[in-house]
Amino acid sequence: MSFFKKIFSSEKKESLDKGLEKTKTTFFSKLGKAIAGKSKVDDDVLDNLEEILVSSDVGVDTTLKIITRIEKRVAEDKYLGTAELNQILQEEIASLLSETNTGEATEFVIPINVKPYVLMVVGVNGVGKTTTIGKLAYQFKKQGYNVVLGAADTFRAAAIDQLQIWADRVGIPIVRQNMGSDPASVAFDTLQSAVAQDADIVIIDTAGRLHNKVNLMNELTKVKRVMQKVVTDAPHDVMLVLDGSTGQNAFEQAKQFTAATEVTSLAVTKLDGTAKGGVVIGISDQFQIPVKYIGVGEGIEDLQVFNKHEFVDSFFK
Repeated sequence: MSFFKKIFSSEKKESLDKGLEKTKTTFFSKLGKAIAGKSKVDDDVLDNLEEILVSSDVGVDTTLKIITRIEKRVAEDKYLGTAELNQILQEEIASLLSETNTGEATEFVIPINVKPYVLMVVGVNGVGKTTTIGKLAYQFKKQGYNVVLGAADTFRAAAIDQLQIWADRVGIPIVRQNMGSDPASVAFDTLQSAVAQDADIVIIDTAGRLHNKVNLMNELTKVKRVMQKVVTDAPHDVMLVLDGSTGQNAFEQAKQFTAATEVTSLAVTKLDGTAKGGVVIGISDQFQIPVKYIGVGEGIEDLQVFNKHEFVDSFFK
């Protein structure tokens, strides 16, 4: 019997199960070997579990938190069988995710009292940033929202063209200028256009350069400042997109971006192609920033709202 009540549709759940398959298979293969021949959770089992969690890119600090929690339960229960370890791991990881105020949503929604809702998307090139924006725009439109895109990653012609392709595919307006234009100018024009069109949501793409934190900070600060001339409290969300398949590199990128600008949410992509899905748990815990969306496949429907109950259930299914 599943630990959590099902809240996703069967199609969404199947997509999530499939997307986490590599992570789950690798994790439980290692766990099976670690507890082979053992009847209870002892120091050896905990040492092996620690190694498995770290190698699954949960991260050292988060792994130690999980191990400490399990040690406490072993001490309280006096005897803890290895057969119960899955259940306890499941409970403790869900509990850890609960502490970051993350993973309660089930649908693509925005606050009802904010219009237009301005989402600024940041992240290095190659993490799936533009694709995530396109899929997000599709999901929001499907929910009945009026969406406008802003192509403020003006340092790469490919980024502007790729966003245009998504706008055409989804059937929503895009504001763009030529390559090399001032990103803040594009953001300003986008918000003006969104207000004129009575749009519900504005999604602004930004450049993915990270070679100089000071330049990045200055640029993003300028984009924010200029947007606030049109919508005084914009942006309402600064979302960092991370490639889950890069494991520890994703941690490093999160560290760099959170140092350069205020990040208020996360999207973790490419979880279907990797055994490093544990990175979602570690990043959520270490940075105390809500994971809002996860990418579990290449299809347009494969960007999902991150729900900790469904995620943990799929991970341990």
